[in-house]
Amino acid sequence: MPVERYDLVVIGGGSGGIGAALAGARLGLSTLLVEKGDRLGGAAVRGGVHCWEMGAGGTGIPFDIYRRLKRIPNAVGIYSYGRHMSWWDREKEPQPFPGGERVIDPEMRYLDTLQRHGAPDLRPDRDFSHRVWHGVPFEPDAYCRVVEEMLAETGCCQVTKNVGFAGVEVEDGRVLAVELEDGRVVAGDYFVDGTGDVLLCQACGCQTSIGQDPRSRFGEPGAPEEGNRLVNGVTLVYRVTPVDEPVVEPLPEGIPEECWWRERFPVTSCNHYPNGDRNMNMLPTMEGGEFVGMDAGAAYQECRRRVLAHWHHCQTDFAEFRNYRLTWIAPMPGVRESHRVMCEHMLIEQELRGGFSGQDHADIVCLADHALDSHGGSTGRQGCGELEEPYGVPYRCLIPRGWSNLLVACRGAGFSSIAASSCRLSRTMMQLGQAAGIAAALARREGVSLLDVPAAALRQMLREQNAQVDWPMPEELRVHLGDEGAD
Repeated sequence: MPVERYDLVVIGGGSGGIGAALAGARLGLSTLLVEKGDRLGGAAVRGGVHCWEMGAGGTGIPFDIYRRLKRIPNAVGIYSYGRHMSWWDREKEPQPFPGGERVIDPEMRYLDTLQRHGAPDLRPDRDFSHRVWHGVPFEPDAYCRVVEEMLAETGCCQVTKNVGFAGVEVEDGRVLAVELEDGRVVAGDYFVDGTGDVLLCQACGCQTSIGQDPRSRFGEPGAPEEGNRLVNGVTLVYRVTPVDEPVVEPLPEGIPEECWWRERFPVTSCNHYPNGDRNMNMLPTMEGGEFVGMDAGAAYQECRRRVLAHWHHCQTDFAEFRNYRLTWIAPMPGVRESHRVMCEHMLIEQELRGGFSGQDHADIVCLADHALDSHGGSTGRQGCGELEEPYGVPYRCLIPRGWSNLLVACRGAGFSSIAASSCRLSRTMMQLGQAAGIAAALARREGVSLLDVPAAALRQMLREQNAQVDWPMPEELRVHLGDEGAD
Protein backbone atom coordinates (compact mmCIF):
# COMPACT_ATOMS: atom_id res chain seq x y z
CA MET A 1 0.00 0.00 0.00
CA PRO A 2 1.55 3.36 -1.01
CA VAL A 3 2.29 6.00 1.62
CA GLU A 4 -0.16 8.91 1.67
CA ARG A 5 1.22 12.35 2.42
CA TYR A 6 -0.36 15.46 3.97
CA ASP A 7 0.89 18.72 5.36
CA LEU A 8 -1.07 18.18 8.58
CA VAL A 9 -2.30 14.93 10.11
CA VAL A 10 -4.76 15.16 13.00
CA ILE A 11 -5.45 12.00 14.99
CA GLY A 12 -8.73 12.23 16.90
CA GLY A 13 -11.88 14.05 15.79
CA GLY A 14 -12.96 15.50 19.13
CA SER A 15 -13.21 19.21 19.83
CA GLY A 16 -9.45 19.83 19.70
CA GLY A 17 -9.01 17.77 16.55
CA ILE A 18 -11.86 19.58 14.81
CA GLY A 19 -10.34 22.94 15.71
CA ALA A 20 -6.87 21.93 14.47
CA ALA A 21 -8.06 20.39 11.21
CA LEU A 22 -10.38 23.28 10.35
CA ALA A 23 -7.80 25.96 11.18
CA GLY A 24 -5.01 24.25 9.25
CA ALA A 25 -7.17 23.48 6.23
CA ARG A 26 -8.54 27.03 6.11
CA LEU A 27 -4.95 28.22 5.79
CA GLY A 28 -4.29 25.92 2.87
CA LEU A 29 -2.61 22.94 4.53
CA SER A 30 -3.53 19.60 3.00
CA THR A 31 -5.08 18.01 6.06
CA LEU A 32 -6.19 14.54 7.14
CA LEU A 33 -8.51 14.19 10.15
CA VAL A 34 -8.75 10.64 11.49
CA GLU A 35 -11.53 9.59 13.91
CA LYS A 36 -11.98 6.05 15.25
CA GLY A 37 -15.71 6.55 15.88
CA ASP A 38 -18.53 6.84 13.40
CA ARG A 39 -18.99 10.57 14.04
CA LEU A 40 -16.84 13.58 14.72
CA GLY A 41 -17.19 15.42 18.01
CA GLY A 42 -15.80 13.05 20.63
CA ALA A 43 -17.28 13.54 24.09
CA ALA A 44 -19.33 16.50 22.86
CA VAL A 45 -21.27 14.16 20.55
CA ARG A 46 -20.73 10.45 21.22
CA GLY A 47 -20.19 11.10 24.93
CA GLY A 48 -23.50 12.90 25.27
CA VAL A 49 -22.02 16.23 26.39
CA HIS A 50 -24.36 18.10 24.04
CA CYS A 51 -23.73 21.45 25.65
CA TRP A 52 -20.93 23.99 25.75
CA GLU A 53 -20.71 25.10 29.36
CA MET A 54 -20.36 28.75 30.28
CA GLY A 55 -16.84 30.17 30.27
CA ALA A 56 -14.09 32.06 28.51
CA GLY A 57 -12.37 30.19 25.69
CA GLY A 58 -15.38 29.92 23.41
CA THR A 59 -14.35 32.36 20.69
CA GLY A 60 -12.98 31.73 17.20
CA ILE A 61 -14.12 28.47 15.62
CA PRO A 62 -16.74 27.63 18.29
CA PHE A 63 -18.60 30.84 17.45
CA ASP A 64 -18.36 30.04 13.72
CA ILE A 65 -20.04 26.69 14.42
CA TYR A 66 -22.70 28.31 16.60
CA ARG A 67 -23.68 30.75 13.86
CA ARG A 68 -24.06 27.89 11.39
CA LEU A 69 -26.19 25.95 13.86
CA LYS A 70 -28.52 28.93 14.19
CA ARG A 71 -29.58 28.38 10.59
CA ILE A 72 -31.20 25.08 11.61
CA PRO A 73 -34.48 25.11 13.59
CA ASN A 74 -34.10 23.78 17.15
CA ALA A 75 -30.41 22.96 16.58
CA VAL A 76 -28.96 25.27 19.24
CA GLY A 77 -30.01 27.52 22.10
CA ILE A 78 -28.70 29.41 25.11
CA TYR A 79 -29.57 28.26 28.61
CA SER A 80 -30.02 30.06 31.89
CA TYR A 81 -30.07 28.42 35.30
CA GLY A 82 -33.46 27.16 36.44
CA ARG A 83 -33.92 25.21 39.65
CA HIS A 84 -31.14 23.86 41.83
CA MET A 85 -31.32 21.60 44.84
CA SER A 86 -29.27 24.13 46.79
CA TRP A 87 -31.88 26.82 46.14
CA TRP A 88 -34.97 24.82 47.10
CA ASP A 89 -37.84 27.11 47.99
CA ARG A 90 -39.88 25.00 50.41
CA GLU A 91 -42.86 27.36 50.20
CA LYS A 92 -43.17 27.17 46.39
CA GLU A 93 -41.90 23.69 45.53
CA PRO A 94 -43.07 20.38 47.03
CA GLN A 95 -39.58 18.84 46.82
CA PRO A 96 -36.10 19.82 45.70
CA PHE A 97 -34.88 19.24 42.17
CA PRO A 98 -32.48 16.24 42.01
CA GLY A 99 -29.50 18.43 41.08
CA GLY A 100 -29.36 21.47 38.81
CA GLU A 101 -31.49 22.49 35.85
CA ARG A 102 -30.63 24.66 32.85
CA VAL A 103 -33.50 25.89 30.70
CA ILE A 104 -33.57 27.45 27.22
CA ASP A 105 -33.64 31.24 27.53
CA PRO A 106 -34.45 33.09 24.28
CA GLU A 107 -33.36 36.40 25.84
CA MET A 108 -29.71 35.32 26.05
CA ARG A 109 -27.05 35.63 23.34
CA TYR A 110 -23.71 33.95 22.64
CA LEU A 111 -21.79 36.75 24.33
CA ASP A 112 -23.66 35.89 27.52
CA THR A 113 -22.05 32.43 27.56
CA LEU A 114 -18.42 33.57 27.84
CA GLN A 115 -18.03 34.06 31.60
CA ARG A 116 -17.86 31.75 34.58
CA HIS A 117 -15.40 33.60 36.83
CA GLY A 118 -16.42 35.96 39.60
CA ALA A 119 -18.93 33.76 41.43
CA PRO A 120 -18.46 33.78 45.21
CA ASP A 121 -20.02 30.33 45.62
CA LEU A 122 -22.57 28.22 43.74
CA ARG A 123 -24.70 27.43 46.78
CA PRO A 124 -25.67 30.84 48.20
CA ASP A 125 -25.44 33.06 45.11
CA ARG A 126 -28.57 32.22 43.15
CA ASP A 127 -28.79 35.71 41.64
CA PHE A 128 -25.26 35.59 40.20
CA SER A 129 -25.87 32.20 38.62
CA HIS A 130 -29.12 33.31 36.97
CA ARG A 131 -27.55 36.55 35.77
CA VAL A 132 -24.12 35.41 34.56
CA TRP A 133 -24.01 31.66 33.92
CA HIS A 134 -25.32 30.69 30.48
CA GLY A 135 -24.32 27.83 28.18
CA VAL A 136 -24.98 26.50 24.67
CA PRO A 137 -27.01 23.26 24.34
CA PHE A 138 -27.11 21.83 20.82
CA GLU A 139 -28.41 18.91 18.80
CA PRO A 140 -25.56 16.47 18.07
CA ASP A 141 -26.79 15.47 14.61
CA ALA A 142 -26.90 19.10 13.50
CA TYR A 143 -23.51 19.76 15.09
CA CYS A 144 -21.90 16.86 13.19
CA ARG A 145 -23.46 17.98 9.92
CA VAL A 146 -22.28 21.57 10.34
CA VAL A 147 -18.73 20.56 11.29
CA GLU A 148 -18.37 18.24 8.30
CA GLU A 149 -19.75 20.93 5.98
CA MET A 150 -17.23 23.46 7.27
CA LEU A 151 -14.34 21.01 6.85
CA ALA A 152 -15.44 20.16 3.31
CA GLU A 153 -15.75 23.82 2.37
CA THR A 154 -12.02 24.33 2.93
CA GLY A 155 -11.27 22.09 -0.04
CA CYS A 156 -8.16 20.94 1.82
CA CYS A 157 -9.40 18.47 4.43
CA GLN A 158 -10.07 14.76 4.10
CA VAL A 159 -12.02 13.14 6.96
CA THR A 160 -11.59 9.44 7.74
CA LYS A 161 -14.03 7.91 10.25
CA ASN A 162 -14.38 4.43 11.76
CA VAL A 163 -10.62 3.99 11.60
CA GLY A 164 -8.33 4.11 14.61
CA PHE A 165 -4.66 4.93 15.07
CA ALA A 166 -2.43 1.82 15.10
CA GLY A 167 1.23 2.83 15.17
CA VAL A 168 3.83 5.50 14.51
CA GLU A 169 7.25 5.92 12.94
CA VAL A 170 9.55 8.45 14.60
CA GLU A 171 13.10 9.69 14.24
CA ASP A 172 15.08 12.23 16.30
CA GLY A 173 12.10 13.93 17.93
CA ARG A 174 10.02 14.01 14.76
CA VAL A 175 6.97 12.02 13.75
CA LEU A 176 7.54 10.67 10.24
CA ALA A 177 4.34 8.71 9.64
CA VAL A 178 1.42 7.02 11.34
CA GLU A 179 -0.19 3.69 10.58
CA LEU A 180 -3.97 3.39 10.72
CA GLU A 181 -5.99 0.33 11.64
CA ASP A 182 -7.06 -0.16 8.02
CA GLY A 183 -3.41 -0.61 7.03
CA ARG A 184 -2.89 2.83 5.52
CA VAL A 185 0.41 4.57 6.20
CA VAL A 186 0.22 8.36 6.34
CA ALA A 187 3.22 10.66 6.33
CA GLY A 188 3.03 14.31 7.25
CA ASP A 189 4.98 17.43 8.03
CA TYR A 190 3.01 18.18 11.22
CA PHE A 191 0.91 16.02 13.52
CA VAL A 192 -1.71 16.84 16.15
CA ASP A 193 -2.83 14.41 18.86
CA GLY A 194 -6.50 15.10 19.62
CA THR A 195 -7.36 11.66 20.97
CA GLY A 196 -8.18 12.62 24.56
CA ASP A 197 -6.13 9.70 25.89
CA VAL A 198 -3.12 11.08 23.94
CA LEU A 199 -2.65 7.77 22.13
CA LEU A 200 -0.32 9.23 19.50
CA CYS A 201 1.88 10.92 22.10
CA GLN A 202 2.05 7.76 24.17
CA ALA A 203 3.03 5.71 21.11
CA CYS A 204 5.75 8.27 20.35
CA GLY A 205 7.21 7.75 23.82
CA CYS A 206 6.33 11.20 25.14
CA GLN A 207 6.49 11.49 28.91
CA THR A 208 2.96 11.29 30.31
CA SER A 209 1.28 11.29 33.68
CA ILE A 210 -2.06 10.13 35.05
CA GLY A 211 -3.65 10.87 38.40
CA GLN A 212 -2.82 13.51 40.95
CA ASP A 213 0.65 15.05 40.80
CA PRO A 214 2.73 15.05 43.98
CA ARG A 215 3.18 18.49 45.50
CA SER A 216 6.92 18.36 44.80
CA ARG A 217 6.35 18.20 41.02
CA PHE A 218 4.91 21.67 40.50
CA GLY A 219 4.78 23.12 44.00
CA GLU A 220 0.98 23.34 43.89
CA PRO A 221 -0.58 24.14 47.28
CA GLY A 222 -3.62 21.98 46.52
CA ALA A 223 -1.66 18.91 45.43
CA PRO A 224 -1.24 15.90 47.75
CA GLU A 225 2.15 15.19 49.29
CA GLU A 226 2.31 11.89 47.43
CA GLY A 227 1.16 11.36 43.88
CA ASN A 228 -1.54 8.81 43.05
CA ARG A 229 -3.68 7.52 40.19
CA LEU A 230 -6.93 9.16 41.30
CA VAL A 231 -8.78 10.97 38.52
CA ASN A 232 -12.03 12.88 38.09
CA GLY A 233 -15.21 10.81 37.91
CA VAL A 234 -16.82 9.81 34.61
CA THR A 235 -20.43 10.19 33.49
CA LEU A 236 -22.58 8.17 31.12
CA VAL A 237 -25.05 10.73 29.82
CA TYR A 238 -28.58 9.86 28.74
CA ARG A 239 -31.48 11.63 27.05
CA VAL A 240 -35.19 11.64 27.82
CA THR A 241 -38.14 12.77 25.70
CA PRO A 242 -41.64 14.00 26.70
CA VAL A 243 -44.55 11.54 26.50
CA ASP A 244 -48.31 12.07 26.35
CA GLU A 245 -49.19 9.82 29.31
CA PRO A 246 -47.21 9.69 32.60
CA VAL A 247 -45.39 6.42 33.15
CA VAL A 248 -42.66 4.89 35.30
CA GLU A 249 -40.57 2.73 32.99
CA PRO A 250 -39.86 -0.72 34.46
CA LEU A 251 -36.34 -1.73 35.34
CA PRO A 252 -34.81 -4.57 33.32
CA GLU A 253 -34.42 -7.82 35.20
CA GLY A 254 -31.32 -7.97 37.36
CA ILE A 255 -31.01 -4.23 38.05
CA PRO A 256 -31.85 -3.24 41.65
CA GLU A 257 -34.08 -0.28 42.47
CA GLU A 258 -31.70 0.89 45.20
CA CYS A 259 -28.32 2.48 44.54
CA TRP A 260 -25.70 -0.25 45.01
CA TRP A 261 -22.45 1.63 44.30
CA ARG A 262 -22.76 4.43 46.85
CA GLU A 263 -24.97 5.53 49.74
CA ARG A 264 -27.49 7.36 47.54
CA PHE A 265 -28.06 8.11 43.88
CA PRO A 266 -25.87 10.90 42.44
CA VAL A 267 -27.29 14.32 41.67
CA THR A 268 -28.13 15.27 38.10
CA SER A 269 -27.14 18.12 35.82
CA CYS A 270 -30.25 18.42 33.65
CA ASN A 271 -29.97 20.50 30.46
CA HIS A 272 -32.99 21.26 28.30
CA TYR A 273 -32.60 20.78 24.55
CA PRO A 274 -34.19 23.37 22.25
CA ASN A 275 -36.87 20.81 21.23
CA GLY A 276 -37.94 20.09 24.83
CA ASP A 277 -35.96 16.91 25.50
CA ARG A 278 -33.67 16.73 28.52
CA ASN A 279 -30.03 15.76 28.80
CA MET A 280 -29.36 13.87 32.05
CA ASN A 281 -25.80 14.03 33.35
CA MET A 282 -25.29 11.98 36.52
CA LEU A 283 -22.47 13.48 38.63
CA PRO A 284 -20.69 11.12 38.45
CA THR A 285 -21.76 7.71 37.17
CA MET A 286 -18.49 6.09 38.24
CA GLU A 287 -15.55 7.21 40.34
CA GLY A 288 -12.46 7.87 38.25
CA GLY A 289 -10.31 5.39 40.15
CA GLU A 290 -12.86 2.62 39.59
CA PHE A 291 -13.12 3.47 35.89
CA VAL A 292 -9.34 3.49 35.32
CA GLY A 293 -9.04 0.09 37.00
CA MET A 294 -11.66 -1.64 34.81
CA ASP A 295 -11.74 -3.01 31.30
CA ALA A 296 -13.35 -0.38 29.06
CA GLY A 297 -16.18 -2.65 27.93
CA ALA A 298 -16.99 -3.83 31.45
CA ALA A 299 -16.89 -0.24 32.75
CA TYR A 300 -19.34 0.88 30.08
CA GLN A 301 -21.78 -1.96 30.81
CA GLU A 302 -21.69 -1.22 34.53
CA CYS A 303 -22.27 2.50 33.85
CA ARG A 304 -25.22 1.56 31.66
CA ARG A 305 -26.78 -0.46 34.48
CA ARG A 306 -26.36 2.54 36.76
CA VAL A 307 -28.03 4.81 34.21
CA LEU A 308 -31.10 2.58 34.12
CA ALA A 309 -31.29 2.52 37.92
CA HIS A 310 -30.75 6.27 38.13
CA TRP A 311 -33.53 7.00 35.63
CA HIS A 312 -35.90 4.71 37.53
CA HIS A 313 -34.99 6.60 40.72
CA CYS A 314 -35.74 9.95 39.01
CA GLN A 315 -39.12 8.74 37.78
CA THR A 316 -40.03 7.10 41.07
CA ASP A 317 -39.00 9.91 43.43
CA PHE A 318 -39.64 12.98 41.23
CA ALA A 319 -43.06 12.92 39.62
CA GLU A 320 -42.24 15.38 36.81
CA PHE A 321 -39.95 12.82 35.18
CA ARG A 322 -42.88 10.44 34.69
CA ASN A 323 -43.77 12.70 31.78
CA TYR A 324 -40.63 11.56 29.93
CA ARG A 325 -39.21 8.33 28.59
CA LEU A 326 -35.63 7.22 28.14
CA THR A 327 -34.68 7.45 24.46
CA TRP A 328 -30.87 7.37 24.25
CA ILE A 329 -27.81 6.38 26.26
CA ALA A 330 -24.45 7.71 25.06
CA PRO A 331 -22.31 5.05 23.32
CA MET A 332 -19.25 6.17 25.28
CA PRO A 333 -18.75 7.59 28.78
CA GLY A 334 -17.83 11.22 29.29
CA VAL A 335 -14.25 11.07 30.58
CA ARG A 336 -13.03 14.22 32.31
CA GLU A 337 -9.43 13.23 32.96
CA SER A 338 -6.94 10.64 31.73
CA HIS A 339 -3.29 10.69 30.63
CA ARG A 340 -1.60 14.08 30.30
CA VAL A 341 1.53 14.90 28.32
CA MET A 342 4.54 16.64 29.82
CA CYS A 343 4.89 19.68 27.58
CA GLU A 344 7.26 22.61 27.15
CA HIS A 345 5.10 24.49 29.65
CA MET A 346 2.85 22.92 32.28
CA LEU A 347 -0.16 24.95 33.35
CA ILE A 348 -0.47 24.75 37.15
CA GLU A 349 -2.76 25.74 40.00
CA GLN A 350 -0.94 28.97 40.86
CA GLU A 351 -1.52 30.33 37.33
CA LEU A 352 -5.23 29.56 37.49
CA ARG A 353 -5.70 31.21 40.85
CA GLY A 354 -3.47 34.19 39.98
CA GLY A 355 -5.34 34.76 36.72
CA PHE A 356 -4.40 36.48 33.49
CA SER A 357 -3.20 39.63 35.25
CA GLY A 358 -0.60 37.56 37.11
CA GLN A 359 0.80 35.84 34.01
CA ASP A 360 3.61 37.19 31.84
CA HIS A 361 3.64 34.62 29.02
CA ALA A 362 4.20 35.98 25.52
CA ASP A 363 2.46 33.01 23.88
CA ILE A 364 -1.04 32.86 25.38
CA VAL A 365 -3.38 31.40 22.75
CA CYS A 366 -6.61 30.89 24.69
CA LEU A 367 -8.38 32.06 27.83
CA ALA A 368 -10.29 29.87 30.29
CA ASP A 369 -12.07 30.45 33.58
CA HIS A 370 -13.85 27.23 34.50
CA ALA A 371 -13.75 26.29 38.17
CA LEU A 372 -11.27 23.83 39.64
CA ASP A 373 -14.01 21.26 39.36
CA SER A 374 -13.91 17.74 40.77
CA HIS A 375 -16.58 15.08 40.40
CA GLY A 376 -16.78 12.14 42.78
CA GLY A 377 -15.27 11.64 46.19
CA SER A 378 -12.21 9.58 45.32
CA THR A 379 -10.07 12.57 44.30
CA GLY A 380 -10.32 14.16 47.72
CA ARG A 381 -11.02 17.50 45.96
CA GLN A 382 -14.78 17.74 45.87
CA GLY A 383 -16.74 20.74 44.66
CA CYS A 384 -16.00 23.79 42.55
CA GLY A 385 -13.18 26.21 43.29
CA GLU A 386 -14.39 29.30 41.44
CA LEU A 387 -11.85 31.73 39.95
CA GLU A 388 -11.72 35.51 40.26
CA GLU A 389 -10.65 36.14 36.66
CA PRO A 390 -9.72 34.20 33.51
CA TYR A 391 -6.27 32.74 32.99
CA GLY A 392 -4.32 32.21 29.78
CA VAL A 393 -3.12 28.96 28.24
CA PRO A 394 0.34 29.28 26.64
CA TYR A 395 1.06 27.75 23.25
CA ARG A 396 3.90 25.79 24.85
CA CYS A 397 1.27 23.69 26.67
CA LEU A 398 0.60 22.11 23.27
CA ILE A 399 4.23 21.09 22.53
CA PRO A 400 5.37 17.75 23.99
CA ARG A 401 8.85 18.04 25.44
CA GLY A 402 11.51 17.08 22.94
CA TRP A 403 9.29 17.02 19.83
CA SER A 404 9.55 19.42 16.92
CA ASN A 405 6.58 18.57 14.66
CA LEU A 406 4.02 17.21 17.14
CA LEU A 407 1.30 19.09 19.04
CA VAL A 408 -1.34 17.92 21.50
CA ALA A 409 -4.78 19.59 21.52
CA CYS A 410 -7.08 17.80 23.93
CA ARG A 411 -7.64 17.36 27.68
CA GLY A 412 -4.27 15.58 27.81
CA ALA A 413 -2.22 18.70 26.94
CA GLY A 414 0.32 20.32 29.26
CA PHE A 415 -1.80 20.65 32.40
CA SER A 416 -1.22 19.50 35.94
CA SER A 417 -4.00 17.37 37.38
CA ILE A 418 -5.40 20.40 39.21
CA ALA A 419 -5.21 22.62 36.10
CA ALA A 420 -6.83 19.87 34.02
CA SER A 421 -9.87 19.92 36.32
CA SER A 422 -10.51 23.43 34.95
CA CYS A 423 -8.96 23.50 31.48
CA ARG A 424 -10.97 20.70 29.86
CA LEU A 425 -14.14 22.20 28.38
CA SER A 426 -15.05 21.50 24.75
CA ARG A 427 -14.86 25.08 23.48
CA THR A 428 -11.51 25.61 25.19
CA MET A 429 -10.14 22.48 23.54
CA MET A 430 -11.47 23.63 20.17
CA GLN A 431 -9.74 27.00 20.46
CA LEU A 432 -6.50 25.27 21.50
CA GLY A 433 -6.91 23.12 18.39
CA GLN A 434 -7.39 26.28 16.36
CA ALA A 435 -4.06 27.54 17.72
CA ALA A 436 -2.42 24.23 16.81
CA GLY A 437 -3.66 24.38 13.21
CA ILE A 438 -2.51 27.97 12.81
CA ALA A 439 0.88 27.10 14.34
CA ALA A 440 1.38 24.35 11.75
CA ALA A 441 0.60 26.80 8.95
CA LEU A 442 2.98 29.37 10.43
CA ALA A 443 5.74 26.78 10.80
CA ARG A 444 5.33 25.92 7.11
CA ARG A 445 5.33 29.61 6.09
CA GLU A 446 8.33 30.55 8.22
CA GLY A 447 10.29 27.36 7.57
CA VAL A 448 10.72 26.65 11.30
CA SER A 449 9.87 23.88 13.72
CA LEU A 450 6.73 24.08 15.83
CA LEU A 451 8.99 24.99 18.76
CA ASP A 452 10.11 28.12 16.95
CA VAL A 453 6.78 29.43 15.69
CA PRO A 454 6.80 33.18 16.46
CA ALA A 455 4.37 33.74 19.33
CA ALA A 456 3.45 37.27 18.27
CA ALA A 457 2.48 36.12 14.77
CA LEU A 458 0.47 33.19 16.18
CA ARG A 459 -1.47 35.44 18.54
CA GLN A 460 -2.12 37.99 15.82
CA MET A 461 -3.52 35.34 13.47
CA LEU A 462 -5.79 34.12 16.27
CA ARG A 463 -7.03 37.69 16.75
CA GLU A 464 -7.68 37.95 13.00
CA GLN A 465 -9.74 34.75 13.27
CA ASN A 466 -11.79 36.29 16.10
CA ALA A 467 -10.30 34.19 18.90
CA GLN A 468 -9.78 35.94 22.23
CA VAL A 469 -6.17 36.02 23.44
CA ASP A 470 -6.37 39.30 25.41
CA TRP A 471 -8.24 40.27 28.57
CA PRO A 472 -10.43 42.23 28.95
CA MET A 473 -12.08 41.38 25.64
CA PRO A 474 -11.29 43.94 22.90
CA GLU A 475 -14.29 45.93 21.73
CA GLU A 476 -13.95 44.85 18.10
CA LEU A 477 -14.20 41.19 19.16
CA ARG A 478 -17.19 41.98 21.34
CA VAL A 479 -18.91 43.55 18.31
CA HIS A 480 -18.14 40.47 16.20
CA LEU A 481 -19.53 38.10 18.82
CA GLY A 482 -22.64 40.24 19.08
CA ASP A 483 -23.46 39.55 15.42
CA GLU A 484 -25.33 36.25 15.53
CA GLY A 485 -26.36 36.25 11.90
CA ALA A 486 -25.34 33.15 9.96
CA ASP A 487 -22.20 33.31 7.82
